[in-house]
Amino acid sequence: MGTFYPPGARQEDYLPFYARVFDTVELDTTFYNAPRPTLVRGWVRATPEHFRFAAKFPRSITHDAALKGVVDEARAFVEAMAGLGERLGPLLVQLPAAFEADQHGTHDAFLAALPRGARIAVELRHRSWQRDETVRMLRGHGVALAWTDWMDLPRYHVITADFLYVRWMGDRRAIERVDRLQIPRDQEHEAWAHDLRTALPRLREVYGYFNNHWAGHSPASAADMKRRLGLDVVDPHACWNQGELFGA
Repeated sequence: MGTFYPPGARQEDYLPFYARVFDTVELDTTFYNAPRPTLVRGWVRATPEHFRFAAKFPRSITHDAALKGVVDEARAFVEAMAGLGERLGPLLVQLPAAFEADQHGTHDAFLAALPRGARIAVELRHRSWQRDETVRMLRGHGVALAWTDWMDLPRYHVITADFLYVRWMGDRRAIERVDRLQIPRDQEHEAWAHDLRTALPRLREVYGYFNNHWAGHSPASAADMKRRLGLDVVDPHACWNQGELFGA
């Protein structure tokens, strides 16, 4: 897996090793299927107590049904993820670019039907949502508007909850290999770090995730952002000498 995981690491080794380097992960697997209870329990066993999982709502809810008629399925997903206990972070409603602000009523009703107590973030990929009505709706439900850098979507840095969810996505067409940094992002990272530092006094927590296609290698991008924010950075290569944990 590129230059991050130790040589000889098996798939079952990936999460425990990752959790030594980072404090949180965004689960992409839940976008395709809600997890079985046994899988959720395995995630708990593989990570330390401080680790947090964020997870995408299944695409059957967000993309196929466009939030309509899926209240029971959405509640079941939230209940399944609650099996993570204290390790559960925010759940992301990632909506497609075709989901425009004329679906405001559908979106509002969906958020209102979700179980109370779940931390929810919403990624809105159509610029029509960048308006005061959206901000009022999300704040009314205590839902975080995800700050997203994706394609040509204008940045819309509004705080709507007591936590923040940030996604650096990039352009899949710009990267062919994901084993090293290939796109210079110093200026963008410094601008993002400034906005995050400005927002921090109003927030309880910040969850941030990089896609490999942002600059070519998401672990390096995440480490760079953590340095700019004055956070501790763990060099994954420094953990490679614990290779006795990884069977040959």
